[in-house]
Amino acid sequence: MSEINTGLNTWQFRSNHNRMIELQKGTSKPLRDGAELAYFGSSAFRVTSPAGVSVMIDPWRNLPTRKWDWYFGDFPLTPVDIGVSTHAHFDHDALHRLDAHVLLDRLVGTYEFADVRITGIAEKHATDSSAAIYDFKMLIETFSDVRISPPDNPRSWDNCLIVVECGGVRILHWGDNRPEPPDEIWDALGRIDVALLPVDDSRHVMGFDRVQAIIDRLKPAVVVPHHYYIWDVTQRQSTLQTPKTWLAMQPDVVRLDAATTVYATDNLPTADPRVDYFGTHVAFDRAAWHAELRSAI
Repeated sequence: MSEINTGLNTWQFRSNHNRMIELQKGTSKPLRDGAELAYFGSSAFRVTSPAGVSVMIDPWRNLPTRKWDWYFGDFPLTPVDIGVSTHAHFDHDALHRLDAHVLLDRLVGTYEFADVRITGIAEKHATDSSAAIYDFKMLIETFSDVRISPPDNPRSWDNCLIVVECGGVRILHWGDNRPEPPDEIWDALGRIDVALLPVDDSRHVMGFDRVQAIIDRLKPAVVVPHHYYIWDVTQRQSTLQTPKTWLAMQPDVVRLDAATTVYATDNLPTADPRVDYFGTHVAFDRAAWHAELRSAI
């Protein structure tokens, strides 16, 4: 049976990106100091630079087979300047849901535009089954011939660590990367101000001890958890949980009251890392999203 390959869907959009032409002139006045970080649920974050360049990392969708939905619907169609995916899994790779001018799928190397620098470092996807409540690694390796343990896991399990730098702030998106990369990876990462780490109480990606080891090694000013359950975005059958237990173990937690916050060189903590928790806040209109989902039924 032949398959129809529709290719990328950018040609279906009627929008234009004249703002990219204006931004590349470099004449726009800064909107703010530092970098704005917005949370879109799951592992999706938008970083907006002082010049207004927006970068969306890891938008999500449901598994294409529709046999195991994680979300109530696919990622809301969102305008953004640059889209980035850390790896080719459905909960991280919905670049087609972005009305974007530039798409960077599993970037390795450096991309620069206006006042933004994005660096991708090739690494390996892994889950820490020693701590996970549900041992997906065991299930996959028992009932298939696919090996998901680094360094021999196949391409779809590869991962790219993504560092976005703007406004003097360096933000690291860990993706679903293995918790113990080799020394050259740590050296390549350099200084990290804000670390976006996958943390939930099911320990789906890694255990709490591995999270702490990463924090101890990176020494970021701020840690932001992601990849956790949100009651009206993520479905229970995803098996994800909130990071409630992990948060209770942290000495300094700020529960943010909105889906966006701004990090600048003069407002980052200088002592032990602080945890900033977005909770159930997401930076899209969830009521409109649910209404659209209902109308499609």
